Amino acid sequence: MPDSAAPGTGAEVDIVDFTDRGERQETHHVHQIVKPDAEWKQELAPEEFAVTREAGTERAFTGRYWNNHEAGLYRCACCGTALFRSTEKFDSGTGWPSFWAPAAEENVRTQKDDSFFMERIEVLCTKCDAHLGHLFPDGPRPTGLRYCISVQKADALALGGSHFMLPNRPRLSRTPSD
Repeated sequence: MPDSAAPGTGAEVDIVDFTDRGERQETHHVHQIVKPDAEWKQELAPEEFAVTREAGTERAFTGRYWNNHEAGLYRCACCGTALFRSTEKFDSGTGWPSFWAPAAEENVRTQKDDSFFMERIEVLCTKCDAHLGHLFPDGPRPTGLRYCISVQKADALALGGSHFMLPNRPRLSRTPSD
């Protein structure tokens, strides 16, 4: 698992740390991790690279965590930053893990995505700019938001445990339904 405390060389950002139990800790002012694609390719599995660095996605209902109901903390596969907690996860019926809020607003960022001839909101890791999925305005209360996240983009750490549950390596496709 990548070290979420690893230093970067990019722009300065605020990142919130979490314990392995999902408890919010301090906010740290850090530098973004910036690496050339060749370095990311050496560190990530091909499927992880395709999703996180090239904005791909796996097919719906094929990932390990779309139907996972275990308590856990979902961390970025590229940098280890805590992104989502199982306490904010819900069944959206889409076939991808869906959350109504991130673990900390500081740890994810959004930007406009005009791919596939439609306008969407892309969700990225604040620390390393890994593509995480998309944000939709059709989630449950209290936010009304649905963060639709691909499993290739996040490792999950069982709360209270010390082992990482690594995602499957399903066939990838680039579809507009991420």
